[in-house]
Amino acid sequence: MEQVAARGPTLRAFLAFRSREFRLVWSAQAVSLVGDVAFVTALGWRTFTLAGSGKLGVVLVCQALAVLATVLIGGALADRFPRRTLMMASDLARLAAVGALAGVDASGGLSFPLLVVLATLMGLGDGFFFPAFGGIVPLLVEPSAVPSANAMIGVARWSSLLVGPSLAAVVYGAAGSATVFALDAGSFLFSAALLWLAKPRPVEPSAAEGTLREIWTGVRYVSRVPWLWVTISMFAVVLMLQFAPQQVLMPKLVAEHFHRGVGAYGLLASLLGLGTVLGTLLFGQLQPRRGRGLLTYGIWVVNSLCIAGLVLSPWYEVAGVLAVVRGTCIGFSIAVWETMLMELVPENMLSRVVSLDFFGSFGLMPLGLALSAGIAGLASPTTIIATGAFVSATLIAGVMTRPWLRAVD
Repeated sequence: MEQVAARGPTLRAFLAFRSREFRLVWSAQAVSLVGDVAFVTALGWRTFTLAGSGKLGVVLVCQALAVLATVLIGGALADRFPRRTLMMASDLARLAAVGALAGVDASGGLSFPLLVVLATLMGLGDGFFFPAFGGIVPLLVEPSAVPSANAMIGVARWSSLLVGPSLAAVVYGAAGSATVFALDAGSFLFSAALLWLAKPRPVEPSAAEGTLREIWTGVRYVSRVPWLWVTISMFAVVLMLQFAPQQVLMPKLVAEHFHRGVGAYGLLASLLGLGTVLGTLLFGQLQPRRGRGLLTYGIWVVNSLCIAGLVLSPWYEVAGVLAVVRGTCIGFSIAVWETMLMELVPENMLSRVVSLDFFGSFGLMPLGLALSAGIAGLASPTTIIATGAFVSATLIAGVMTRPWLRAVD
């Protein structure tokens, strides 16, 4: 593995690119993530044209439940077997699923039930991939470059949200949904090929106890570390109260509160994406090393207050500025959190902790989406979203008083 120690003045955010293995895996993910976002965009419009506006929720829920069904298993397997192998297997499985979707769609034989089945298979593959990827990053670079690696992965992740929808719109309009699906399939093949070339540092595997026992070992480990189990449990509630209402009600808020259309709604999403890229780059350059627990929680409080300010502001321009600030908070804090996991969790436990983080944090999202839709007619979007944000800020601030959080570096 190449040395990444700084030699002379450089931008610290980009140090990870000195590693050949990281360059390969990052390039694989940068392309694959754009393909994934383009796929989701095309999937939404194809579902609408095939079955009507009410059916997209069914597709997305089935896909999300499929991820939750396999992510814990994926975490256990990624701590026992080579993570690169699992990532390649997941890429090839998703290549088969989305490739089949592209072929059936191109032939004119796509039905809604078949679309649901193939989208669910994609979700199953995602669940195996995420924990392996979360665990492989520190095996690609020197320890000093882990923050840089997370920053660059964040840039790829958040940039895909800016590039993917536009790519899907152009290709969909010119060549149809099947071509977008085929491009996503090609991105999985590209990713698998680069992963095959990469040679991450080997890690001592966890003891083979059986998948369920290994998952339970991960649960016991998390339960003994307050900054892990409290944060994961807290975010299950925060995402339900704060993120889910935005997903459901933000279009209505833009229309009724700001009296603007879809362009203004899209601009807020783009400004949020811009902020996440800026926040990730800022983390990569600053790379805080002390008091990271308290710092992360403080940023999350600011994020919640920005949400409340965004929906309460009578001026759309102020909302746009707050969207950028929010994005900066999200990009910075997620990079800090992921770096803490990679540096503080044992290597042969990391993928299980990543899977538990994902499963726990997003476990209540389906309930939050259902509740937000159910109360949408009882109060204004401003009231619902702002209330969730203020409650979340209070909850996060309460945890900041705990002595164990101050001790987390």
